[in-house]
Amino acid sequence: MTTQFRVDPPTAAGERELLQGFLDFHRGTLLWKVSGLTGEQLVQRAVDPSSMSLIGLVRHLTEVEKYWFHRALAQQPSEPKFWTAEHPDGDFDLADPGQADQDLEDYRQTVKTSDELAARYTLDDTFTRPNHEGDYSVRYLYIHMIEEYARHNGHADLLRETIDGTTGE
Repeated sequence: MTTQFRVDPPTAAGERELLQGFLDFHRGTLLWKVSGLTGEQLVQRAVDPSSMSLIGLVRHLTEVEKYWFHRALAQQPSEPKFWTAEHPDGDFDLADPGQADQDLEDYRQTVKTSDELAARYTLDDTFTRPNHEGDYSVRYLYIHMIEEYARHNGHADLLRETIDGTTGE
């Protein structure tokens, strides 16, 4: 498994570049963890009763990107693609091996749009989240997203190891 999907973040740079670099590193790590697998492998669950799978993580992080960057920060109206009232864990529970390639493409496009939206704001700009009190800074958003990816990339590492034994940082 190669790391062609990620670039190490800068070690000495401005705050925005460091935050973007770490977020991109974690996004690339997720793509690295799912690389080279079939749709069937991507929907494979590691531990019952959990419905967590690698493609489920991709779908989940697509929804998280859309919520934070598109809906909360840019105030764009959008409904979740995978989460519904009937299926609140639809990102995991309804993963389909035949849709894995499309799910990955949706993820990549969502990330691209997230970056375009974030570039319009300074780190000190604030926004309000739908149905939440208080203001959030763009700086907070970056830190939260890095934390979200770091946690889920730990899951992805374990899931990948159960599928084919591949490990890596």
